[in-house]
Amino acid sequence: MKPLKNMIKLIFICIFTLSFINISNSGEKNYYKDLVTNWSKIFPDSNRNAAGPKFFKYIIDKDITYEDFIEYNKLYCAVSGSLIDPNDTPEFIYLNQEGTEKKMCGNYYRCCVPCSCDVMKYSSVQKMKHKFKDGIKEFYVLTIKNPCNKKDFPNRVNKDYFCEGKKINKTQVQELDNRIVIGLFHNGRSCKKDEIDIINNHQITGSYCQLRNNTPLENLQTGMGDIFIKLAR
Repeated sequence: MKPLKNMIKLIFICIFTLSFINISNSGEKNYYKDLVTNWSKIFPDSNRNAAGPKFFKYIIDKDITYEDFIEYNKLYCAVSGSLIDPNDTPEFIYLNQEGTEKKMCGNYYRCCVPCSCDVMKYSSVQKMKHKFKDGIKEFYVLTIKNPCNKKDFPNRVNKDYFCEGKKINKTQVQELDNRIVIGLFHNGRSCKKDEIDIINNHQITGSYCQLRNNTPLENLQTGMGDIFIKLAR
């Protein structure tokens, strides 16, 4: 009799556990699905080339918590405008803080290896403050200078997404000190010396990026190629 009681008890435990898992999963927020569903709203002409800033603007304009904001910003590449698979591993990189030579370290979610090199060379880090559902938070973002005066603005990028004449189009992208926010710099902080050494000696952020970032613009054939670089340089 005792084995039968134990078996029944085990069955009830399993049913309860499965029910709890299903309830938990049904309550999870599918950030990726939301971005896919609203793709045409974010990119009305379907042109996402170098348009990571459009994702950032869409996300920061939502009425969400800071945690939601963090999770959403793991799902697109700030350089290319491509979506990134959920649970992808970020690259550990450093960039200069805007207006200084101070190195800032953090994580960058990218769609491909060259994008890490491009963001390290052609963007800067700035601190930003925003009010979320759970209060005002400070965080670091990746920015590029205002591209709207460029005579060689890349023709494969929708200029209307970024510019209103020679000014930044603040309804389409996030402006910060006359610079465009292209994405979130995850876990941003001042670099320690050993962190800089790790990044410089890494196979990708070290030797590969050094090669790519010293290659003439007309010879770049991988990643977004010259599109983002023409936009950001």
